[in-house]
Formats: sequence, C-alpha cells, structure tokens
Amino acid sequence: MKTKKISGLPVTALLIAAGLTLGAPGAVGAVERTPAPEDARAYIITPEDGSTVPQTFVVRFGLTGMGVAPAGADLPKTGHHHLLVDMDSLPPLDQPISADILHFGGGQTETEVTLPPGEHTLQIILGDKNHIPHDPPIISERITVTVE
Repeated sequence: MKTKKISGLPVTALLIAAGLTLGAPGAVGAVERTPAPEDARAYIITPEDGSTVPQTFVVRFGLTGMGVAPAGADLPKTGHHHLLVDMDSLPPLDQPISADILHFGGGQTETEVTLPPGEHTLQIILGDKNHIPHDPPIISERITVTVE
C-alpha cells in the first residue's frame, strides 16, 4: 500500500509529529471498549458515493448522536475519526486502530487526501480516547470515488 498523504506530508510523519505513534497491530491484547450511544452514526459528507474527484480532494466527516473530541480526552459520548482508504475489512475492534489507518486524533472533521488515479474506497470508523473502536463500532457506509 502506498503512503497516503495529508496536506503533502506522509501520514507517518504526521503521527510522529503529533506524538500519536501506536504499537504494531496485534501487539496489544484485547481491551475494554467504550460503549457507543444507540443513536450514534458516522458518515462521509463529501465526496458523495460514486463521485469523480481530482487527485487531491477534501473529505468531510459527519457524526450524529455523539460529539467529536481529541484522542486522550476522557469525555462521555465522544470519539475521533479514522479514515480507512482502500481497506477490504475493518481493523480489529478490540485493539487500538493501527498506524496504517489515517488518524484524526486532534478532533479534525475534514482532511485533504491525495490518491492516485483510479477507483478508491473511503470509510470512517470512530475511535475512543485510546483509538479503540466503540462497542458497537461506529462505522460509516463505505463509499467509492473515482480519482481522475
């Protein structure tokens, strides 16, 4: 998988700069998951499913039924977004979301993504203060975009 870029920087550089490096997937045993409100729902505002987009485009995240808070913030009914790009399956739900997924631990609700031409999928999964998916997980529908 090629390194994804956000605002021209490799994701790993952003994670290191933000102090958000995580251990290797599977390195952490199962942990207790934060309960999700029954009405919580994550979704992608833009682009729309089936859209044709330029190589660099903005993805806007939506969330209802709870609030957005930075990673590490111990606030009830909150979480932060993670963007899955071209992933065929969800990450393990009982472990911190791995570093190969785009993290928005600062509470960001949009990002600029650069992808090569072709068809790509995008999906959001919410993480709690420790980057662990809620129980049940709050996951958007997977959308497909075509990059020109």
